[in-house]
Amino acid sequence: MRQVLSGHGASRGNALGRARLRLPHVLDVAEDRIDAAAVDAELARLHAAVATVRSEMLALRDRLHGALAHEVGEFIDMHTLLLDDPELLHGIEDLIRKGLYGANYALRLQRDRLAGLFAGMDDAYFRNRIDDIDHVIGRLHAALHKRNAEVRGVAGEILVTDNVAPSELAQLQSQGVVAIVTTGGSALSHSAILARSLHLPLVVGAAQALQQANDGDVLAVDGGSGLVVIEPSAADLREYRSRVRDGKRERKQLHRLRREPSRTLDGIDIRVYANAESREDVAEAHALGAAGIGLYRTEFLFMGEELPDEEAQFRAYRDVALGMTGRTVTIRTLDIGADKADRTGLALSDEPNPALGLRGVRLSLARSGIFETQMRAIVRASGYGPIRVLVPMVSSRDEIVAVAALLKRVRHDLASQGHEIAEHIPLGAMIEVPAAAISLPGFIDAVDFLSVGTNDLVQYLLAADRNNEALGELYTPLHPALLRLLESVIRIARRRARPVAVCGEMAGDARFAPLLLALGLEEFSLHPGTLLELRHAIRACDLGTLRARAPALLRARDRASIEKWLQANTPMAS
Repeated sequence: MRQVLSGHGASRGNALGRARLRLPHVLDVAEDRIDAAAVDAELARLHAAVATVRSEMLALRDRLHGALAHEVGEFIDMHTLLLDDPELLHGIEDLIRKGLYGANYALRLQRDRLAGLFAGMDDAYFRNRIDDIDHVIGRLHAALHKRNAEVRGVAGEILVTDNVAPSELAQLQSQGVVAIVTTGGSALSHSAILARSLHLPLVVGAAQALQQANDGDVLAVDGGSGLVVIEPSAADLREYRSRVRDGKRERKQLHRLRREPSRTLDGIDIRVYANAESREDVAEAHALGAAGIGLYRTEFLFMGEELPDEEAQFRAYRDVALGMTGRTVTIRTLDIGADKADRTGLALSDEPNPALGLRGVRLSLARSGIFETQMRAIVRASGYGPIRVLVPMVSSRDEIVAVAALLKRVRHDLASQGHEIAEHIPLGAMIEVPAAAISLPGFIDAVDFLSVGTNDLVQYLLAADRNNEALGELYTPLHPALLRLLESVIRIARRRARPVAVCGEMAGDARFAPLLLALGLEEFSLHPGTLLELRHAIRACDLGTLRARAPALLRARDRASIEKWLQANTPMAS
């Protein structure tokens, strides 16, 4: 019987397929006892399952590269560490050895015990770790039964589940999954961001999906509107088949734009840069005709047990400059905090709220030796192509002045040592802290360019964690306060002849292109995977018309009004 479910579109695209339900990770396992003589064999089963899961995760890690490796890798590394956690495994072993429980039931008991322990903690970060434990327990349970924990026969089908981890997405797509529907999740989560990069349709927040859908039901999924049709009618099937064909045709057409300019209908060239953190990203950006690298993340260099030395960093930055063959490369200095430092060679104290702690430029200035090493490597690489330095988490003029002084001293030292370096290395600030946006007139003279990180700016401006599902409606770039702040930053930058780009997820969503262009933006920086979509959107816009309609946009008092403006000013797809 035909039913229509409503969720939130998290990754655009249409798909048709058969449903494969995956129930929540909480195990419904009956009590299972074993004889004392069977303990060793049961422990061997457990250890074999652990080895299987570890091999699967390491194999997935090896297959990933670029931004996907960085984002997904964090979760894979966390789950791998959980496999080695004595609190998890020793507890399961004790239940088998002393309680004489079968491995399946021991998994459930240990999961429930840890869930109770974490649920009672005051720290929200630790309370949320139960999701990671559920994920690992689910993998182990599946490995005990010699079936894949994540795919379970869903190849060529649509996965319907409670939630999906970022570490699953690449594996699911490689198995032929054509779309995902979840009852929970957020359209602005890491999983959603990665799904968009993979062009994998994703609908989140379809609350009744697990109750209403059955294994094998035909589903039609619209990752843009968030609609899911169960057992679609003949008319639905015709419509969705047409949409799927149109999507394939559109991707082919987009591919033809890789050598076309990002030019509006009224002849204004818009600079479209790429975000990158690997050779693969750089190569893709170059092939797609990006104006340059607008944000090169350096954190991946620091993800080993030891900190990278000057030579290792220099080679990485030099290779990016060479790979872009004369196009500008913007290197962001280390942007890491206590929440990620435990996976690096950095030793940082635990912080109750890492998002508001010692991170970005604050950490760099506090660890001056590490910062100077990075700056020396960047300046040395400037001799191989145009390089800019971008400073994250800026909140005051003092921070920029301190970085500028260090850059000047490093340039002088390297030049006196005979290194070939650029005559001028532009210095820029990331605008992602509201204080930086508000106080911009007081320090814009100290920088050469600006880059707006909308992900954090939205989070800090609205006091809303983008990964908190309960705040999904509140965390939005379509908030009047954000648009007015963006317009102010862009206006001030233009008056002082400072280039300004937006480099957050907002820049990578082609739907927001008319809005950002209306506010005066002329530079975007985004993941290479969505670059052609943005170029297509820009080429369909008339900049003069949009700028003339900007006052109406800035008078909007709520999200609904902004969405109405955007709908009225979005060109029809050609």
